[in-house]
Amino acid sequence: MRNSIIFLNAFIVLFAVIIHSNVFAYQPADLYDNVWQLVNTKFVDQTNNGQDWQKWRHKYDKCIQTNEDAYVAINTMIASLDDPYTKFLDPKEFAEETNSIKGSLKGIGIQIGVKDGKLMVIAPIEDTPAERAGLVAEDEILEIDGISAKGITVDKAADKIRGKEGTQVTLLIKRKDSPPKAYTITRAEIEVKSISLKMPIETKLPEDMAYVKLSSFISRNAAKEFEDILNANRDKKGFIVDLRSNPGGLLTNAIYISDMFIDGGTIVSTVDRDGYKETQRATRGVVTKKPVVVLINKGSASASEILSGALKDNGRAVIIGEQSFGKGLVQEINRLPQEAGINITIQKYLTPNGTDINKKGITPDVVVELTEQNVKDKNDVQMKKAIEVLRSKI
Repeated sequence: MRNSIIFLNAFIVLFAVIIHSNVFAYQPADLYDNVWQLVNTKFVDQTNNGQDWQKWRHKYDKCIQTNEDAYVAINTMIASLDDPYTKFLDPKEFAEETNSIKGSLKGIGIQIGVKDGKLMVIAPIEDTPAERAGLVAEDEILEIDGISAKGITVDKAADKIRGKEGTQVTLLIKRKDSPPKAYTITRAEIEVKSISLKMPIETKLPEDMAYVKLSSFISRNAAKEFEDILNANRDKKGFIVDLRSNPGGLLTNAIYISDMFIDGGTIVSTVDRDGYKETQRATRGVVTKKPVVVLINKGSASASEILSGALKDNGRAVIIGEQSFGKGLVQEINRLPQEAGINITIQKYLTPNGTDINKKGITPDVVVELTEQNVKDKNDVQMKKAIEVLRSKI
């Protein structure tokens, strides 16, 4: 059976991760050494960012006396990897990540990531304060509560953006060629919805077509819910699957949903630090053979790219929209003593055709940009093109 895969904090950047438990007799210095060993054996880049990793092992032996000492030393060591997705989580951060996996979140409802050295919005979560405030994919966050976000890590930025329900956070946002604009947003409890049948921007769908929006792959029940929707719409002639602004989630959900459309073909491959390649293939038989159109945009990342890449490379769907985010790495969650943890990038993944999409993304079959003016005019040109293409298929 396939490996058990989970996702990373929905307030940060969501992508595929594998859970792993590692418990040992605890001392602050032992915690540091345990992290060193985990990175030494698991990190996807065997050169550890082109450095002598051995130099870190005993660097702080005389300095680590308390948990806080260990945390500072670990974060300094991890920063040398220059990987925004490999990160140490203190007990508070690890608890928040665990809560996000369970779907219990507090904040503004936003996924963020570092791209080309900039803190970027991957996507706002549907029907959250961030979405209602008008934040969109590829907004650059310049400041958080008046403090520059230059050089900040994803987890530190997320920690500043999160907070108690009812409090506010102000983000200075730079959007394309527009001047920076401040957004003051009130934090709330976020209900993470995986699947929605609500059509965007008041678009009317033909009666012989079915529409389903996957906002994330977070819920462990998302694949089952998706299958129920397919079965409930067996009378329809085709499906539009909307993955726009979907930052990812459970890799298993992406695999199982791909399996519903693909008859025995390759879904995704993962490659580890030793070059070992493991391929996930679809089972024989499908839930539906009806035509499929998939919508993606700049906020479609990780598990979304696995699903859209699998359907594209297998010729099972037409992909419409904009180039996706480009998150092609797999993280492992390692549980540490005293309720701490560390997420380590351990693999990269490839689409069925062997394409490494990290920092590149999935290229749509039909490129259609949704502009700010389109949104203001409630003119979803991407959805209209999806309907047009699906009509030609049925």
